[in-house]
Order: sequence, then structure tokens, then C-alpha cells
Amino acid sequence: MNDVAHSEAEQVINELMKLHPKGYDMTLGRMRRLLEVLGNPQLRLPPMIHVAGTNGKGSVSAFCRALLEAGGYSVHVHTSPHLVHWHERYRIGAKGAPGRLVNDKVLADALRRVAEANAGQAITVFEILTAAGFLMFSEMPADAAVIEVGMGGRLDCTNVVDDPAVCVIMPISFDHQAYLGDRVELIAAEKAGIIKKGRPVVIGHQEFDAAREVLVATAERAGCPTSVYGQDFTAHEEFGRMVYQDEYGLADLPLPRLPGRHQLANAAAAIRAVKAAGFPVTDAMMETAMSSVEWPGRLQKLTEGALVELAPVGAEIWVDGGHNPGAGEVIAEAMAAFEERQPRPLYLVVGMLNTKDPIGYFRAFADIAEYVFAVPIRGSDAGLDPVVVATSAYEAGLVAEPALTVADALREIASRQVDDAAPPRILIGGSLYLAGNVLADNGTPPK
Repeated sequence: MNDVAHSEAEQVINELMKLHPKGYDMTLGRMRRLLEVLGNPQLRLPPMIHVAGTNGKGSVSAFCRALLEAGGYSVHVHTSPHLVHWHERYRIGAKGAPGRLVNDKVLADALRRVAEANAGQAITVFEILTAAGFLMFSEMPADAAVIEVGMGGRLDCTNVVDDPAVCVIMPISFDHQAYLGDRVELIAAEKAGIIKKGRPVVIGHQEFDAAREVLVATAERAGCPTSVYGQDFTAHEEFGRMVYQDEYGLADLPLPRLPGRHQLANAAAAIRAVKAAGFPVTDAMMETAMSSVEWPGRLQKLTEGALVELAPVGAEIWVDGGHNPGAGEVIAEAMAAFEERQPRPLYLVVGMLNTKDPIGYFRAFADIAEYVFAVPIRGSDAGLDPVVVATSAYEAGLVAEPALTVADALREIASRQVDDAAPPRILIGGSLYLAGNVLADNGTPPK
């Protein structure tokens, strides 16, 4: 897996991508047909924590895993997309130890079996990948499975389990409007499609009241025990600690290892979700989870590597894959908080896809960013031309210019550094694809 060119699974996936469409095609019919041929492995999963939302899905999945593993439970985790290697989408649980990314031969075997069962019929690669996850997770014992929705919820191919232990819906914002709707109520209705009759529901922090109302109403109609952030559970920072509260009392915890004030709400949703799924959660589990949680590419600080060496000496470099206006707001808030503690000029190095809203993303940084370098993205046919990205930044009130690569942008920032000036703070973001490019080029892929 360390050398992607020699990965069996990578080769199988590349062959499948030649045979099947890459794009979105929202339906459950193909998935149900394939799973039926495979013997319905989704019916043999361990208790499942199903996570939907526009932002925060990956973080809350990471917190759920950290909590359960802190209690000695084994946890399978399926997330998407990956940053560098396809294997990152599957973490296999191990009793009494942290889960590990799937073995290359195990993944290649599962993919071949799924492809054989599909028998060449039309299907998306994401459906093949999800079916492979269900197959592997059904054949390896674990205490729980955390499954992240790919897009939407109602017609997402993960939405084939009728009795999840808990359904979690994280913040809803504007993204994928062409598929999910152009109003927050419509997007919320699609996300609420993972809610199952009578099964527990946890609703994370919602910026939009209209989204929260849709989620709560859907859960009530389905007769679900429902927990809502800010009403049934909450979290806040106090004296450099995180205070979590629900009807069972208060817990005084370390601040989450993942930076940003938004991570307190994500951590709180995970605590509530694990409880709602039927697992006992102790103070010791929460303490350990807050200190051990990991989620690469989300406000990840780079301290060494090939790209770091190109930046000005002493520069603070952050990588984040957030790519929509809602993500821009929470990332900008985190940058502003860093600025309060330690003032530095903020440079943005941004690449985005043509399905996103770059102006909406950049508006959040209008008052705090010094300069923007717009860069291309490798590995996606949908990458925006850096000139378009730079123009969007300008329209949002920022000064910007295109650059050929992230490395070139970092060299340019270094060339502008004045000897007696504070080293800059550099945020590289706008796309999970770009975050993956950066971690690969820096020599620090997720493990």
C-alpha cells in the first residue's frame, strides 16, 4: 500500500473505472441487486452508526471510532472520499487495539468478488466500493461499524440497512445542489432519508433552523428517539477544557485534539451517538478519545515534509479539505482564533472543483486573509482553472493570483518574507482532492 503503483486493489479499481461510469447516478436499485447476489452482507454487519450531513461527517465518524476504541471495542469504519490511497476508506476493527487500514490483498479480493457478482452490469464505482465494504465488514467480527454517507442520504448507496443502531445527521449546508436541491429544506429532506422507523436519531449542530426543523419533524414522524444538539446535549469550552452536558450530567474533558471550535459540537454529537447506539460511555473513554482522535486533511498541521521545506522558516501550515461555504466559515473562524492567540499574516493556497461555490467559500476569509494563490488539482476532471478560482477570490474581496502548483505558491510566499516579519500562517484548502495531493507530495499520507 505504501507504493500505490504496486497495489493490487488500486489496479482492480482502475480497471473497474474503465468499465463503469464515474459520475453520480442516485438510485438504490443497482445496489440492492448487487447485494442480493452477494448474499446481502449488509444484513450481517455489527451494530451500525450511520452518519450523514454536509459538513462534519468525517470528524464525527473519527470521534465515534475513538470513543469506542477507548472502551476496548473493535470498530469497522467506512468513510469517503480517500485522500491519497483507496485503502483509507476502510478501517478494520481489532479487539483491544486501534483499527488498521485494510490490507491490500483483502481489499483486492473483496473488489474482485463484488465485480464478479455484478457480472458487468452498469453500476458506479462508489457502489462497487461500498458493496466491498459491506462484504468485508460482514466477514470480520467487530463490535460496531461506523458508516459515512457518500452524498445525500435517501438514495445514497450506504442507505440499505433497515435497522441501524443510530442515525446521525451533522450540519447541513449548501453542497451538491444539482442533486440534492437548492434550498436548505430540500437538502435536509434528502439527508433525513437515512432515518429509519423507531431507530435512535442524533441531530448535530445546525446553522439553519429550517434544516433542523425538517430533521426533527422527519424523526418524529418515524417514531424515533431523537436527541438534538443545543436541546438534549451540548458542549462548550471553559477554562481551556471541553464541557459536555446531557441529561445524565456534565463531563469535564480535554479539548479535542482536532482543532477548531466546531469540533466541540462534533465531539458532542459523537458522544451522544455512541450512547444512543447502546454502548456505555465512561468519563475515561471520553478523556482518552478527545486526546487520541485523528482525522487527516481536516485542519491538519504539517510540521515536516517536502512541501513544508519550501515554505518560509517558522511558517505555520494547515491543510483542510473543506470545500463549501459552511466549511469555509468554520475554517475561517478557526484561523481567526489562531490569529487572536498568535498574530501572523494569513495566506490561502486554494484549489476547487467546478461543482463548488468558490465565491461563497472565499467570503468567509475576506477580512482575515492577506493573499490567495489559486492552484490546480490533480486527480479530478472537475478541477477549476486557477484563473477562475483567483477571480472568484477577487470577487469575494480578496487579492489573488494563480500559481502552477502548491510548491510554486509556497516558494512565492517564501520569496515575499521579510527578515523581521512574523512567519506566515498558510492554509492550503478548498478541496479534499487538493488535500490529498498535498499529503502525497509532502510525503505524509494518512496511515
